[in-house]
Amino acid sequence: MKNWREIVVHPNTTLLETMKIIDDTSLQFAIVMDDSQTLLGTVTDGDIRRGILRGEGLDVYIESVMNVNPITAGLDNTYSDYLNILKKHKLNQLPIVDNDNKIIDIIFAGQQQLVTDKNNLVVLMAGGLGTRLRPLTEKIPKPMLNVGNRPILETIIEGFMQYGFTNFVLSVNYKKEVIQDYFQDGSALGVNISYIEEDKRMGTAGALSLLKKNLDSPILVMNGDLLTQVNFEQLLQFHEETEASATMCVREYEYQIPYGVIETEGQQLVSIKEKPMHRSFVNAGIYVLSPDVFEYIPQGEFYDMPDLFKQLMDEQKNVSAFPVREYWLDIGRMADFERADDEYSSYFNKVGCK
Repeated sequence: MKNWREIVVHPNTTLLETMKIIDDTSLQFAIVMDDSQTLLGTVTDGDIRRGILRGEGLDVYIESVMNVNPITAGLDNTYSDYLNILKKHKLNQLPIVDNDNKIIDIIFAGQQQLVTDKNNLVVLMAGGLGTRLRPLTEKIPKPMLNVGNRPILETIIEGFMQYGFTNFVLSVNYKKEVIQDYFQDGSALGVNISYIEEDKRMGTAGALSLLKKNLDSPILVMNGDLLTQVNFEQLLQFHEETEASATMCVREYEYQIPYGVIETEGQQLVSIKEKPMHRSFVNAGIYVLSPDVFEYIPQGEFYDMPDLFKQLMDEQKNVSAFPVREYWLDIGRMADFERADDEYSSYFNKVGCK
């Protein structure tokens, strides 16, 4: 039985502190209770990410993002009833409360297994030329460059493996034989790997038209030159909870305007903001796509993922944004490559599989 008392927080606990509790436990969930031990709300990783998207800072209190009306069950239910409620509402946890709304216990779905195997396909885009990293990429494709004494692509695959993903498709083009010779069918890593071989540049979405169809579950797509600690299980769960056709991971990017910014009304000067900071969300290069999306991808043509998302929005499809709060680095330039190598040991295990 899991100790749910480890995940109890006070309503005045900050988002940052709650995030640490959620990340440090296997429960991926927190309970908000007052001093009298009364249930005030619950918090999932998705609740926090939605708060970040609304502009909530990490120093605000968790009560600003918690679910104040969580589904609960009483003491008069049987254990079988609890399991049926979990299944009916697609919950991962169910607080059990007494008549005074005080928590007595929490029932967790699948608590006998922390990581479940997933049938979802993971497509990794590994066909780029890597021109900005030459001469390093003259004889080797960028995803196969060693960071932390192992290929970037291997670190990415193992990042998915820790959350139960075992079915991979690598989209290859430039120096494809280097990738195929190294990974082969994936059996050395304990996974299944097949390949999309592009004979021309097709973009991050166009290559998906070469996939074998008959998909019955969402697929995850990721650029093959990223290092990240994103929890891919939480990402998939977020996509399913929001009932999205497509989900794009986004990263907060801030930049400072190096001048005093002037605001006017007509000829009247009304304010001066000296070198203000601006914050925006940018595309993080990680996506989840439901099967219905594939009808919008042209067959065998160049088509980038932002084009697909624009089309889906034009068609008024349900499109979600998943804010990445974990470590994330796009290895696009030489400075990024050097930084990745310096930071690798702080975020990733060094134990290789080959």
